[in-house]
Amino acid sequence: MSWTRRITCRLRAWRTGRARWKADMAEFKAAQKESRRTGRRSEHPGPPATGFTLLPWLLLGLGSFSNLLQGKTPNPWIGGLGLLTFNSLYIYVVFRSFVKEAREAVATRVALGLMGLLTCGLALGYGGSWLYFFPLLGLATGACLRGPNLGRIGLALTALAAAVSAFRSGWDGINVAYGTFLSTMVTAAILSLSEAVRELRAAREELARRAVEKERLRFSRDLHDLLGHTLSVIVVKSEAARRLAPRDMDAALSQITDIESVGRQALTEIREAVTGYREGSLATELDRARSVLSAAGVEPVVRQTGTPLAPQTETLLGWVVREAVTNVIRHSDAAHCEITVDSGAERVRLTVGDDGTGARAAEPRREGVGGTGLKGLTERLAAAGGSLEAGPSPRGGFTVTAELPTESLELLTSMTVTPAPAPAAPGTD
Repeated sequence: MSWTRRITCRLRAWRTGRARWKADMAEFKAAQKESRRTGRRSEHPGPPATGFTLLPWLLLGLGSFSNLLQGKTPNPWIGGLGLLTFNSLYIYVVFRSFVKEAREAVATRVALGLMGLLTCGLALGYGGSWLYFFPLLGLATGACLRGPNLGRIGLALTALAAAVSAFRSGWDGINVAYGTFLSTMVTAAILSLSEAVRELRAAREELARRAVEKERLRFSRDLHDLLGHTLSVIVVKSEAARRLAPRDMDAALSQITDIESVGRQALTEIREAVTGYREGSLATELDRARSVLSAAGVEPVVRQTGTPLAPQTETLLGWVVREAVTNVIRHSDAAHCEITVDSGAERVRLTVGDDGTGARAAEPRREGVGGTGLKGLTERLAAAGGSLEAGPSPRGGFTVTAELPTESLELLTSMTVTPAPAPAAPGTD
């Protein structure tokens, strides 16, 4: 890339940055105006600082420039060249200091070092107004070298400024040293604080965005499991009612009544899922499992032993039962389904097994596999310190096994207690 093209690109980048700064300033002024109108404190931090913020301090060099014009400086060509070089290096360093990658680059540090050498040379050679280049050097140093080593560097620069100023101006050099120290430390403190505020604001916005995404994912999982299970129950009971209607109208009407009850319950569950307050009961899910399996022509066997479970544990296990039973009806073509809940002193185990011949019967047993429901529930159980396995049983059929620690109530409580995606039986969607 030619030097003319590089200059063109740099000017274009400066114009873009300037336009962005003006847009941020307009947004800041609008936020301030709204704050005054409503009486609420504005949280807009204003436009980010740029190299233009530190350009006005170059006015400290007007004394040296005036001496050059008045002919009070010996070797004016050397002084003029030194002044031009110092200003150029200062502009280069301060503009790069507001981009983290640029201010940590070797070129920026080299330019800052050259500024230091040039400042010492001009101050020792001319003294007087040329000593005020040390505070300017301090501004550039504070803007560029923010970090744990700034204190030592600031003190070293202050000592250097004091020594050179004392050599040229005696005790009057104390003012130059004091100004150098203040310009270095205050500039670094203000810019670091401004950068920290912006990073915190960006982090807060990112957390808010992730919270929205998490809630959206929760809601989609809830609807997936609620509607999938409910519609499966309605289809199974509708088929049962159709088969029973020609020969036993009372039994068909009983199935239709169950369909109405399931539909009403589904409406209630969807409303609760929207507000995020739904907690599943394991006993309720086991009763529903018996009913829907019987209606589908699958003989249910339900066993529950051990100590009572925490509500959060029942919620997770209830959704395992719901999804596993739904997939038994959809895909397994089973005649028997056995559901076992065994609660011990440390862990509780739930097993849902069937004797069907689903599409996945030949696949090896594995963890954390399957459709959307199984994947989501695997994550929920893992977050609670549990595990989930789904795969063909050695005795035939398909088995879903979930384990949770009974004592990890803090982890369970910290979770969002909402309908969790559950494991899928063979051929889950």
